[in-house]
Amino acid sequence: MALQEEFAKQGIWLFRYRGVLPVIILVIGALLFLQTELHPEIFPLKNSPYEMYYEMCCLVVSLLGLFIRICVIGFVPKNTSGRTVEKQVADSLNTTGMYSLVRHPLYLGNYFMWLGLAMLPANFWFIVAFTFMYWVYYERIMFSEEKFLRSKFGEAYLTWSDKVPAFVPDFKNYQKPHLSFSWKKVVRKEITGLFLLFLIFFVFDYLGVVTKNAAQPNFFLFYSLIVLTVAILIIKIIKKKTDLLKQENR
Repeated sequence: MALQEEFAKQGIWLFRYRGVLPVIILVIGALLFLQTELHPEIFPLKNSPYEMYYEMCCLVVSLLGLFIRICVIGFVPKNTSGRTVEKQVADSLNTTGMYSLVRHPLYLGNYFMWLGLAMLPANFWFIVAFTFMYWVYYERIMFSEEKFLRSKFGEAYLTWSDKVPAFVPDFKNYQKPHLSFSWKKVVRKEITGLFLLFLIFFVFDYLGVVTKNAAQPNFFLFYSLIVLTVAILIIKIIKKKTDLLKQENR
């Protein structure tokens, strides 16, 4: 099998199981985080007033990733960008908004979301390893997706991809989105991601509390998690009982 076809085949398989990488990162990250809690001497900020600021910095990095995803999801039509894992779907080619800056903005957003979590153990080599693993993992997925889009949209895709970088944004290319921002779609699609993000950060923080058997939990994370839990329950009821969050072609 030629390397091109092999990359495409691997990309299709990884696309379907792309939720595996976050689990691996979480398990390794949690073990390293516990190591820094048990041996605070390897991390200078541990047990210092600046430890919480570092954790909040990690959260900001992850929220930046979520913000990038929101800027993508909020402006695209139905059946283009999303969380589907069954098969690649693209009823139309997105070329404006975030897609005028970078060809794979959702994966850029995902990178920052998981980078914030990878930073929590404060282990430089883990961050480097995560970045390398993410690149190798998603490079094949991006290769497979681009092959699919190239076969479906032909010259239109080639013209757009020739001007737009794959992963590092080029801001001078920015074009205003064709569609207006859909807060309904963002609420439907991304509220669970926001909840899981705060849940994971809270779990890591609680691991530190249990390990040290003294420190108080991060109340900002705790109360945010409560608010998000209530919000998700309300949104689920609204989605089940009403059409408030539905929007044509979004």
